[in-house]
Amino acid sequence: MSDQVRKRRPYAARVPIEERRTQLLDAALRIIDRDGYDRVSIDAIAKEAGVTRPVVYGAFDGLGPLLMSLLERQQKRALGQLYGALPITALGSPPLVLVERAVPALHQMLLNDPVTWRAILQTPANVPDPVRQRIEANQDQVRAMIQMMVATLLPAGTDAELAAHGILALMRHVGALVLAEPERYDAERLTEAARQAVRMALPSTGLST
Repeated sequence: MSDQVRKRRPYAARVPIEERRTQLLDAALRIIDRDGYDRVSIDAIAKEAGVTRPVVYGAFDGLGPLLMSLLERQQKRALGQLYGALPITALGSPPLVLVERAVPALHQMLLNDPVTWRAILQTPANVPDPVRQRIEANQDQVRAMIQMMVATLLPAGTDAELAAHGILALMRHVGALVLAEPERYDAERLTEAARQAVRMALPSTGLST
């Protein structure tokens, strides 16, 4: 053989387009989880998936559309998990009862799908504007759900919108702590902290028990 024969990149076998898109979305999610949004690129996704750039462009028109598809997929997954964990059907129960149901469920939700939630809880610095807008829209949807719950739990006159902003920010921070150190920030510790917060917020209303 001639010494001019070059090593070739392994050929990416033909697969159905939906299967290929899933493969590329999974690759992008792994990069985000491992390296952050700033390291996501067409080259990085192709390398992670073991394909060439043309294969990626054959499935998506560019990085922006690929990330938008990923966000849509992860939004459906995450919101489904969140709705399942939050005790929306028990909104008439006392706050302490809700806390004792919700906190362990949310803790387990994070541990059941850490890759999804690490990506959601990150704050991306360099992403296309449409992607950033989609991330913010997803957060607004979650915030609206929290606001609805807060409005039913807290005394009349409470600023439920502002409270929901604070709760969401706290959830994001605590969620990141749980994913980083799940044994240190276990469900029992978080539940007790939430109980104390409810008792402090509603000390004399009788609503906490």
